[in-house]
Amino acid sequence: MNSNEITREQLAGMIDHTFLKAYATKKDFEKLCGEARENGFAMVAINSYPVKMCKELLEGCKVHVGAAISFPLGQTTIDTKAFETEQAIKEGADEIDYVLNIGKLKMGDDEYIKKEMETIVGICRKAGVLSKVIFENCYLTKEEIKRAALIAKEVKPDFIKTSTGFGTSGATPEDVKLMKDTVGDEVKVKAAGGIRDWETCKKMIDAGAERIGTSNGVTICEEFSRQ
Repeated sequence: MNSNEITREQLAGMIDHTFLKAYATKKDFEKLCGEARENGFAMVAINSYPVKMCKELLEGCKVHVGAAISFPLGQTTIDTKAFETEQAIKEGADEIDYVLNIGKLKMGDDEYIKKEMETIVGICRKAGVLSKVIFENCYLTKEEIKRAALIAKEVKPDFIKTSTGFGTSGATPEDVKLMKDTVGDEVKVKAAGGIRDWETCKKMIDAGAERIGTSNGVTICEEFSRQ
C-alpha cells in the first residue's frame, strides 16, 4: 500500500491500538476500547487476561480483540503457549500475537521454531482467528530474521511482526522491508515498537507493513488528517 494514496479510514483500519502495561486497570481498557471504537481501529492489543472484558466493551462494533501470548519474552513452552492461545480464543480473542522462542531461534533450532509456529497457527486457523508471530528483531541478526521469515513463509501465519515494544528497540523500515521481501505475498507484515507519529508510521507502510502496532494511534490519525 502506498502511504500517499491512503485514506484516514484505511489508516485507522491498519492500527492495532495497544495497551500492554503491567499496571493496566479497567479504566485503561475502557479508554482503549472507546478510542478504538471511535476511530475505527483494526484491533485492541492487550495481554490475555483482559480479553473477556474488552470483548464485552467492544460488543456491537467491528474492532477485534487481540491477545498477546507469552508476552513479552516468549520464554514459555509450546504447550504453555498453546494453552494460553486456546484460553484467549475461548474468552473472545479474534487475533493472537505470540512471541516466538527467541533463544531457540538464535541457537539455530529451526525445527523447534517451526513446530511452535505450526502449533499456534494451527490452533488459530481451526478457530478462525488471525495469527501473528512476533520476532523481536532487536535481538536478532538479519540472517536470523530472514530464517524466521522463511519458516513463516512455509507455515503461513497471517502476519509476522517486528517487535513487542518491550525490547531494546522497535520496528525499523529496513527490517520491515527484509521481512516483506522474504515472505512476499504469502504472509503480511506488522510493524510495532516505537511508532509514535505519522512520519514514522508512513515509513513502515511504504516499507511493506500492512498492520501498525502502536499506543499512539489517535495521535497518528490526527497528524495524518492535518497534513
